[in-house]
Amino acid sequence: MTHPRSRPFRHLLLLFAVAAALFAAGAAPAPVPPPSGAEPADGPTEPIEAPDLTLPSDPRPGADDPSVASPAPPALPHDLSPWGMFVAADWVVKAVMIGLALASVLTWTVFLAKSVEIAVLKRRLRQDLEAVRRAPTLDAAEPDHALGAALAEEARAELALSGRSLEKEGVKERMTAGLSRLEAGFARRLTLGMGMLASVGATAPFVGLFGTVWGIMNSFIGISRANTTNLAVVAPGIAEALLATALGLAAAIPAVLMYNHFTRQVAGVRALAADLSSATLRLVSRDLDRGASALARPQAAE
Repeated sequence: MTHPRSRPFRHLLLLFAVAAALFAAGAAPAPVPPPSGAEPADGPTEPIEAPDLTLPSDPRPGADDPSVASPAPPALPHDLSPWGMFVAADWVVKAVMIGLALASVLTWTVFLAKSVEIAVLKRRLRQDLEAVRRAPTLDAAEPDHALGAALAEEARAELALSGRSLEKEGVKERMTAGLSRLEAGFARRLTLGMGMLASVGATAPFVGLFGTVWGIMNSFIGISRANTTNLAVVAPGIAEALLATALGLAAAIPAVLMYNHFTRQVAGVRALAADLSSATLRLVSRDLDRGASALARPQAAE
């Protein structure tokens, strides 16, 4: 039989045992329930291995050896100026560039020469036209320059050959034919050099395009030989080809503008020449009318 004083001690031990069991149950990790539909593994799980992050070695011979230096990529040429590209260009592209440069020099030479020539001709034609308009007769007209003097000489020669013929219309017709031929010769001499401007303006772009095509073709040949598409292999040839195109345009554009300018200037000079020829014909017509009236007076008196 248990002593009544030992019962409270036993109850106290029972409470300490229950508290220790609850503390141990709360400290233990709770098991993770498997996902729905997943079958539990029969055996122990295997640990997950970490991935290998090391880079693969270069298979080329000597790649892992630090003493063997890798080949450096080809560098672009240092001199990319127009002169440097011209020196480094292919001989065909060089010939195209030289031809276009000479065409440009000739174009500007013609421009300077024709500008001076047309300015002098206009001034002289205006002076001769004023002298012929002020003259009362053909003999009194004394033009000082080439075309005016030639027209007056042609008119005097025709009057001398016609003699005292009263067929004024026949004399005027022959006179007009002679003066028109002088005008045509003057116009032909005036257009000297303009054909070269037209030729340069029409063909220079295509000559430059030929140099461009040749340079690009050489660039592609260099790509195939080097077995690479690096810009350093392609850029120099393309730059040289584009330089040929630029020279072609630089020669053609001024030539076209100069040709159009001189076409207008020549038209103005030809108009002055036509006015001078008309003024000479008017003097001839007056002289013929005076001669006919002078011949008619003695016949009427008789």
